Amino acid sequence: MSIASQPLPGAVAAEEHNDVDHTSVSLAVSTVILALRPKENEIHPTLWLPLVRRLREPYKGQWALPGGPLNPNLSLEEAAASTLKRATNLQPGYLEQLYAFGDVLRTPEARAARVVGEPEPVPGTDHERVVSVVYWASIPATEVANTRVHENIRWFPVDELPELAFDHNEIIEYALYRLQNKVEYSRIAHSFLGEEFTLAQLREVYEAILGRTLDPANFRRQIAASKSIIDTGRRVEGTRHRPPRLYRYNDAQAYADAGPLGMYRERHEA
Repeated sequence: MSIASQPLPGAVAAEEHNDVDHTSVSLAVSTVILALRPKENEIHPTLWLPLVRRLREPYKGQWALPGGPLNPNLSLEEAAASTLKRATNLQPGYLEQLYAFGDVLRTPEARAARVVGEPEPVPGTDHERVVSVVYWASIPATEVANTRVHENIRWFPVDELPELAFDHNEIIEYALYRLQNKVEYSRIAHSFLGEEFTLAQLREVYEAILGRTLDPANFRRQIAASKSIIDTGRRVEGTRHRPPRLYRYNDAQAYADAGPLGMYRERHEA
């Protein structure tokens, strides 16, 4: 074949482009909002999160994570914080980007097919593909009682979730997995408490996140070695027995690593 008869690179690219499915793609931001609260008739707190009822198709009537299309005038983090504010009317104790979920089909049926290794359904030509940038946030226990009340917003224990819209069950599972790993090497557990707390309250946070009981004496030694808390010199008032000490965060330590971009910005803004 002569050079003149060979297809030009641009022509090849154009042919490939014409073969692409032009399904529209939109960007959304959702937030997994976690807080500690006890179940009915129980003393020790567990992890809960708010869900919103979908008012239109698809999945009309089902529960889903708070979120929506990305506002072009907001950054991703601002959009996540705005979602949290609308759902709870609260400010987070901590807010962090979790992951971007962008499977071609983000439905429970498609997820089930992936799990068992079956072929996934083929999407139609007129569907809209949604890529969700998901954040997770913690709400301090002192703020939970002030959360917004609405008929289409309900708090659920993380171990009693219904079948959610889209792939939101999988997103929550991944958020809990990340939280359980992060609590082992950071002081992220402190973000679930108020400014002052007892060691027992802090241990309950760890136990709720990890899903197991911890030996109080070992926990005390590990926290003391981490130097992540400071004795305020005060004690809880109004208790029958010896009042427990009150501690506060050591603000010299960050809740968690800021990630590569965060560390880059901190270094260059210093």
